[in-house]
This record gives sequence, structure tokens and C-alpha cells, in this order.
Amino acid sequence: MNRPRGRPARGQGVTVDAILDAALSLLDEEGEQALSMRALAARIKVTPMSLYHHVADRAALLVALSGKIYGGVLEDVPDDRSPQEALRVLLLRYHEAVGRHPALTLAIFGEPAAFAGTTVRITQRLEALLSALTPQLRLWRDILVDHAHGSGLALAAARDDAVHADTLRGQYAEALDPLLAALRASGKER
Repeated sequence: MNRPRGRPARGQGVTVDAILDAALSLLDEEGEQALSMRALAARIKVTPMSLYHHVADRAALLVALSGKIYGGVLEDVPDDRSPQEALRVLLLRYHEAVGRHPALTLAIFGEPAAFAGTTVRITQRLEALLSALTPQLRLWRDILVDHAHGSGLALAAARDDAVHADTLRGQYAEALDPLLAALRASGKER
């Protein structure tokens, strides 16, 4: 039986970037249920054990993927703006990332150990911004995150129709503004 080895053809070793790119493609093409170490190894044409030299398990793979995909969400979130304006920037970026790779978001939901790294840092930043605006931190965190997820998943369904996707992006931004205004009003009730 001719089994794939730990190195792809042409003698090149498997890299973390190649693993992450293949995992993301697998998620995007086949959904969160399709991502397994065995399926990923078959896609890269290596043995499953060769992947474990780079990632400990599926949860660690998802953590690394979330760092790659969601890492830009926190970059340069303006510190010189109001917490409400910074929230808007963060949520718009997160919404866009969810829309680009919805299966990653769904896979993280299904694997509690994958909620680490960048996803935790995004949540912490969101909570820090919210704490400056409202005493109802958890309530508003859940409302805003659920809104970003729901709209982001809808955006993903429209990704083959650029006009519809742009419309959905605009609708999310329009809906976000009254939510943030209500958040600000709830903070004034302190």
C-alpha cells in the first residue's frame, strides 16, 4: 500500500502556513463538520501524524486559524476615539471576517477549547469598551456579538453576489448605529 508520508512531493516539508491554508480551504468548501485532522492530512497528502508536529489537535488548529482570520480585527482600533466609535470599528471588522469565513466561526462554536487566543482578545477588548458605556456589560456583549454573527453568516451566503453582499454590509452598518445609540442611552441611566 502506498501511503503518503510526512513530506509532500518534491521533498518540501509541511509548514504551518500550508496547514492553515488547507484547513481554511477545507472549512470554506465543505463546512465545519468536514474539518478533521484526517481530512486535512488527505488534502495536503501527508499522514495525519505529520500534522501533529505543527498543531496539537483540532482545537489548536482552530485557535491558529482564528488568529490568522480574526487577527486584523484588533489592529489599530483607535484609542483616540470614543468607546462607541471604537466598538463600531471593531464590530464592522469582525462582521466582515465572519462573513468571509463563516465555517470557522461555526467550528469555534462547536469546539469550546477553540475559544482562545484571538477570539478571547476580541471579547476582552469588546468588554473593555462596553464597560466604559454600560453597566449591562454581558447583555450588550451578547447582543452585539450575536448581531455580528447572524449578519455575518447571512453575508457569507451572499458572497457570490457582490451587489447583494454590499447591500448586506450596508444594512449591518445601518442596524449597528441604532444599537450603539441604545447602548449609549442605557449607560446614561446609570
